[in-house]
Amino acid sequence: MVVEEEESFPEQSDANASYLRAARAGHLEKALDYIKNGVDINICNQNGLNALHLASKEGHVEVVSELLQREANVDAATKKGNTALHIASLAGQAEVVKVLVTNGANVNAQSQNGFTPLYMAAQENHLEVVKFLLDNGASQSLATEDGFTPLAVALQQGHDQVVSLLLENDTKGKVRLPALHIAARKDDTKAAALLLQNDNNADVESKSGFTPLHIAAHYGNINVATLLLNRAAAVDFTARNDITPLHVASKRGNANMVKLLLDRGAKIDAKTR
Repeated sequence: MVVEEEESFPEQSDANASYLRAARAGHLEKALDYIKNGVDINICNQNGLNALHLASKEGHVEVVSELLQREANVDAATKKGNTALHIASLAGQAEVVKVLVTNGANVNAQSQNGFTPLYMAAQENHLEVVKFLLDNGASQSLATEDGFTPLAVALQQGHDQVVSLLLENDTKGKVRLPALHIAARKDDTKAAALLLQNDNNADVESKSGFTPLHIAAHYGNINVATLLLNRAAAVDFTARNDITPLHVASKRGNANMVKLLLDRGAKIDAKTR
């Protein structure tokens, strides 16, 4: 038995490799033949890439669809934690992305480094993919282990249309806020820092007269508040009715924020109208 297993193993190994090559090349019938002859539909190469991953990267919609119909694991991950949806999003394969999501792919799956499909699409300026993922529940708040959100990476790369789409989606059905206010609300220090590189005004006002520091104070977002103060945000900036960030933080009961603002010189006796 041992001899037989040793002799048959190279054949099976060759079949596995040939199956993966067929999927990558978009040769549907060849790939299906290998499956019919016993090759595991989810078999991987040394990097953890399976047929679904390879076909997704190359945009072979028909192969992807057939593999999923035969119950290929839609959320199987590579050694780096990337699913087929990560791979298709990075490659800008919009039609494949749609098929994967329709078949239950996790739109908010994170790789080992925290990358989501939305992050990858935003990084590579794949506008159609970004829009589809947002429309299907992708979260903008999930950040990489380095703290980068999809908005932050799109800002860094200068992908203006993707940035606009992300900002528009974030405020859908709400009062439109400037980008820096949105970063403050999400405690997204990477995005805020990038925005401040392009515009040094840390006290940009919303239509209602509130600054990003007011927003950070409201949500108790210490990290972005510290960044704003370090970039010369006015600690006692008065919005409508003379409301300061300290008033906002106090009303919300954000003790750590109150301490930060007082430590940075906020007037403890400032009065509203």
